[in-house]
Amino acid sequence: MLDANVFIQASRRHYAFDIAPRFWDSLLHHAANGEVRSIDRVLEELERGKDDLAAWAHDNFNSFFDTTDDGAVIQTFSDIMVWVQAQSQFLDAAKADFARGADGWLVAYAKVKNSVVVTHEVLNPAIRSKVPIPNMCQPFSVPYIDTFDMLRRLGVRL
Repeated sequence: MLDANVFIQASRRHYAFDIAPRFWDSLLHHAANGEVRSIDRVLEELERGKDDLAAWAHDNFNSFFDTTDDGAVIQTFSDIMVWVQAQSQFLDAAKADFARGADGWLVAYAKVKNSVVVTHEVLNPAIRSKVPIPNMCQPFSVPYIDTFDMLRRLGVRL
C-alpha cells in the first residue's frame, strides 16, 4: 500500500518522469499483477497537486487506488483515531492534521487487507509535531517498508 510520499518524492526527486520512466512503468506493471496498490484518499492528496504527478495518477494509476469505503476499514480507522487521540505525545495540531489526511486510512486498509505499507516516513518515538505512519503501524502490527525495500522485494531493476 503506497503512501502519498512514495509518489511525491519519486516524481520530484530520484524518479522524475523524464529521468526514470521505468520506475513508473514498474509501478503500473506490479499494480496490474496485484502486488502494488494504494487507496482513494492518497489519490485525493495527489490530485490536489494539480501537476504531472496528479495527471499521471488520475490517467494511469487510477484503477489501482482502492476504496476505503469498507466497514472493516472504517472500524479500524476509528480504532486508530482513538489510539492517536489517547497519545499525549502528539500535539493537538498533529492529531488534527492526522485526522484530515490519508495516513490513518492507509494503515487501516493495510491492517484489514494484511498488506505492507510503503512509506518514506520513519519510526520516531519522540516526535510531537506529526503522527508518523510507522508510529501507527507498530501498535497495530502493520508491517512497513520504504520504496527501496519495495523495489528490491519486487525485483525491479531500473
